[in-house]
Amino acid sequence: MNTLTIYIVVGLVAIGAIGIAGNRARKLEEWTVSGRNFSRWRSWFLQAGESLTTFSFLGLSGIAFAGGVSATFALAYLSISAIGMYFVSPRMRQLGKRHGYLTVADFFTDRFNSVPLGKVVALVGAVFLLPYLQLQITGLGLIVELATGSASSRGLSMVIASMLVLMFVVWAGIRGIARVAIVKDVLMVIALLVVVGGVVVGIAGIPEVFSRVQSDRPELLTLSAPGYDATFFVTAVVVTSIGAGLNVFPQVWPPMLAARSGAVLRHNYTWLAFYQLLLFAPIVVGLGAILVLSTDTPGNHVLLETATLTLPDWLVAVVAIGGASAAMVPASAIVMGISTLVSRNLITGGSEKTRMRVNTAVVAAAIILALGFGLGGASIASLLLLTYGGLTQLAPAVLVALRGRVTVGAIPVLAGIVVGVLVVSCITFFEIPTGSWDAGFVALGPNIVVLIVAEAIRRRLPRPAIKHEVPAFRS
Repeated sequence: MNTLTIYIVVGLVAIGAIGIAGNRARKLEEWTVSGRNFSRWRSWFLQAGESLTTFSFLGLSGIAFAGGVSATFALAYLSISAIGMYFVSPRMRQLGKRHGYLTVADFFTDRFNSVPLGKVVALVGAVFLLPYLQLQITGLGLIVELATGSASSRGLSMVIASMLVLMFVVWAGIRGIARVAIVKDVLMVIALLVVVGGVVVGIAGIPEVFSRVQSDRPELLTLSAPGYDATFFVTAVVVTSIGAGLNVFPQVWPPMLAARSGAVLRHNYTWLAFYQLLLFAPIVVGLGAILVLSTDTPGNHVLLETATLTLPDWLVAVVAIGGASAAMVPASAIVMGISTLVSRNLITGGSEKTRMRVNTAVVAAAIILALGFGLGGASIASLLLLTYGGLTQLAPAVLVALRGRVTVGAIPVLAGIVVGVLVVSCITFFEIPTGSWDAGFVALGPNIVVLIVAEAIRRRLPRPAIKHEVPAFRS
């Protein structure tokens, strides 16, 4: 084990210790949303954690390296989604406090008065979050491997970080995640500034980087790079903006429901769009890497290989610890999203102690599964787009459910979700060619068509009176 590996392992353990500090959460509601009274700054760091993740750290620089300015799709969709959440999240939080929601599946169960629909949403959420969890663990291992130059350090760091996440999530729940999120954002910002500084000092100033790319690879400063053309940009922005803007991702529900008020959420989303401008940093690194790395460099390797070329070892360690923290916090939120969906919505009944035991078992199972898949490696960008494409199939139903009175039936909504998810899955796993079209965007078409047709049929059939007042959700 080399010195860099020791520094990084110590950093991981310190981050985990911060999460474990504090009292243990003994009830599922306390574990998931605490007392629903998180202050503005506590909520801010929890919500900002979704902006700066392993994808931001490794994936964006890889896309910039291969596709140039097409990587700015992330800035576009995050800014658009912040606008959507400014209006959507206070309404969801209000309903959640009134009816006791802990998960997005609770929202569906209550608004459409359908337990089966809630179970399907819980299953879809848990399954499609697994690739995102794998993304974080895969990215963490890759960061350590590239920083240290040791393949064995990769597996060791993934196992250590996964066990630490398991410990502090099981022990403290959302309070532990909130503590670690503060440290993570500070470390991540420092790491991004350091690696951009390495590009400026070790390769060229930012204006010169763009000038040389324009001279050598002009297609990278337009939306015309192979696989990253204008179609990719537009469809990726649209599908991820719809999904994130309508809050379909289960891991962001606990932070939203834990906020003290709708005003806290609106304040945070006002400033998140500015905070996300930090994502220009990995994009600049990816463009600078074009000048020094071989064109066949894997996208996941770009940022760290550039850092090792331009920075001294101790600064590479700082970058690696910042990147590792960017994996641990989202991983902990994702694990919470998966476990609450299973223990709250898929496996029901039993005492509070039994539910917490089930919850702990699901946390452990999810981490072990993602760790097992992650040790095999995968494209960071492809894992993110799979999760986003699948979960965005919930968006049309969310839009319907946000109305004051829900008049669309649960069966049409369920049919649309199932069709959309099947289309995304078939395109992804059977590698059906769609050109540069995002699979989630393609799947939204049949999803919406099936929803509309099924609802039209439902309204023509004899049925009980349409529910006008939505009954209180029972936890």
